[in-house]
Amino acid sequence: MIARTMADGWSVWPAPAKLNLFLRILGRRDDGYHALQTVFRILEWGDTISIRLRDDGRIVRHGDSAPGLAEADDLAIRAAKLLQTTANVLKGADIIVEKRIPTGGGFGGGSSDAATVLRALDLLWECDLGVEALAGLGLRLGADVPVFVHGHNAWAEGLGERLQPLDLPPAWYLLVDPEVHAATAELFQAPELTRNAPPATISDFVSGTALGNAFEPVLRCRNQGVDAAFVALSKTCTDTARAPRLTGSGSGCFVEFADRESAENARAKLPAGLKAWVVAGAGRSPLLKALETTFASSAVR
Repeated sequence: MIARTMADGWSVWPAPAKLNLFLRILGRRDDGYHALQTVFRILEWGDTISIRLRDDGRIVRHGDSAPGLAEADDLAIRAAKLLQTTANVLKGADIIVEKRIPTGGGFGGGSSDAATVLRALDLLWECDLGVEALAGLGLRLGADVPVFVHGHNAWAEGLGERLQPLDLPPAWYLLVDPEVHAATAELFQAPELTRNAPPATISDFVSGTALGNAFEPVLRCRNQGVDAAFVALSKTCTDTARAPRLTGSGSGCFVEFADRESAENARAKLPAGLKAWVVAGAGRSPLLKALETTFASSAVR
């Protein structure tokens, strides 16, 4: 998607979902958080953010895309206010989030929404803070926000903020949302969670040695719906697909395929009523293309 500017002043921006192609926990840090290793894969599918600038300095959320989510807890709104304060911006913004990414699935919806707001308003408000500064602001909102700010598939360590861009081959994914909200804090406290795994390398990931997710056995044991989704996905796998995997610390799971046709054929085998999508992996975030196009258009004017 390319950012679109409408006649009434709204601009429209992509906020793509992500997958964690593997996730392991290496141990607990001195600050109480856990040290992680993962690979982030950005997808050609996600939410849409609409923004219109205001002259009165107010940040206003419109619509009801996230029922039950208080405005104070909305990462998109928090991102706008954090950038406004940091850059001492006098203008405000109207913001609409059109949700497609399921909440609590581990697909990064809230984090991506925040990153899109940071990158888009940095351009629209002419803050020019730079990507690294915006990623630093994003980290204050959540550990997954920096990868969306940078917009590249990446090997990640630390809390997930130490990023090394990674070239990943084209792939298609069958995603399933068991519609179970996984509580991350609870999962991290689970006594059965493996939190002292040995460090992996990028070579381990490429060879397929490092493909598991530390949260998968915990969630499958604790929630019948998540286990049922894995069982259903396992029945769709062929020799062209890897085994089902969990993404992040959410309940969402996926299978990777080499081509769209294989992924669509697999989706057709899923039980009726199971919420599923077939989406492409992105070489880079759709948000970067939108930003580049909008910046070029602004420069011409």
